[in-house]
Amino acid sequence: MKKQNNSRKKEKMSSRTTPLIFILAFPFVSIAFSLVQPPTTCSGDFYDLGQEKNISKCKKLRTLGAEFGWSYNNYNNCIHINVLFGTRVEDYSSSNIVWIAWGVNPGNRPTMVGTKAIIGIKQPNNTLLASTYDITQDTKLGCRLRPSPDSDLGLEVNYKKMAYDNASNFLTIYAEVILPSPNYQISKLNHVWQVGYHASDDEPQIHPARLQNVDSTEIIDLISGHGTSAGGQHQRYLRVVHGILNMLGWGTLLPIGVIIARYMRVYPIKSERWFSLHLACQISGYILGTAGWALGLWLGHASRYYEFYIHRIFAIFIFTFTTIQMLALQLRPKEKDDYSKYWNLYHHLLGYALLAVIIINIFKGIEITKGDPNWKWAYIAILVFLSAVTLGFEIFTWSKFLLHKTRTPNTIQQNVNQSSIKNPEGKDAQQTGSPSQR
Repeated sequence: MKKQNNSRKKEKMSSRTTPLIFILAFPFVSIAFSLVQPPTTCSGDFYDLGQEKNISKCKKLRTLGAEFGWSYNNYNNCIHINVLFGTRVEDYSSSNIVWIAWGVNPGNRPTMVGTKAIIGIKQPNNTLLASTYDITQDTKLGCRLRPSPDSDLGLEVNYKKMAYDNASNFLTIYAEVILPSPNYQISKLNHVWQVGYHASDDEPQIHPARLQNVDSTEIIDLISGHGTSAGGQHQRYLRVVHGILNMLGWGTLLPIGVIIARYMRVYPIKSERWFSLHLACQISGYILGTAGWALGLWLGHASRYYEFYIHRIFAIFIFTFTTIQMLALQLRPKEKDDYSKYWNLYHHLLGYALLAVIIINIFKGIEITKGDPNWKWAYIAILVFLSAVTLGFEIFTWSKFLLHKTRTPNTIQQNVNQSSIKNPEGKDAQQTGSPSQR
């Protein structure tokens, strides 16, 4: 009967604790996957600016916080496009953005070299100047970039203007661009955009080789507004997968496993299956995190223009020492071993240090991409939730411990008083011993 009762209790405890993993993890999965699809419609402020210039369509671009609006007509064997490109600048007077650029490339791919660009430059006296430029291989090598006439570009650019709107804080360039049809297609237009932080008069200086700057290219269908990036689209999706795997594996499941190990042994949630649940979270987190780590190494190897040394060093540190932690499945000592307490201390301290490095590196990765800010806020929400759960469990645990500590001396004193009343000579007490000696 006792065995049956114990088995029933274990089944009840397992039925209560098993859903805890899914309750903790499910919101994070839904938040992370909701971030995969980037927004495509432009902001309301940019839309209003476009309406003033008869722009009929607009969208948010993938990088640099840029937005793009356009309207087009196709006649006389030429494509006439009204173009509005801009990015939001919170403080115009102190902004470090000096120039913004948009252009088209008649080649097979939307690369920087070969782009016919409109570049707007903020002058030292805060006047705004817009000119056309031909981006060549020499420009990529660091040679001076000077304005080019339309005849050298093979297209016509009219009404080009750079402006700043105080109401919306948008820094924009506008132009009417006339493209010869044989070299350009409405349904497959290679366009490139960029922002820079240094210029000398009408010469824009080279922009940083950061991830956002290098990825600022797209093949756009002006009819539907849908855009893809030749040769780089799969890498963008792989970065999203890399981020989700690391946030769920290293950044969510491993901390949940730590919470289970700390708070499901005795109280506030006692479970006979705490070690199995802890192990399930750690193994799942390790598998997902390792997959994300391997994918990150491949992405780093495939990138020719940028290296993120600190992010990579932290990632290697996380993988190495998490692997060592996982070896504890086979190497951990038994509870009766003399050195078990020292091993537990090392295991716990290394685990907490890893969690700190993991959190720092996840935010480092979010900062590198400089993409949708929802990524940052989603992980902050995950950390706030886990911290709230930990704080609640910690308060409950310490409250129960302190309450038990204050009750224990009173209970001992009551037992001593009762035994002295029953046995004035203390015979029973000598035979049975005090509660503290049992």
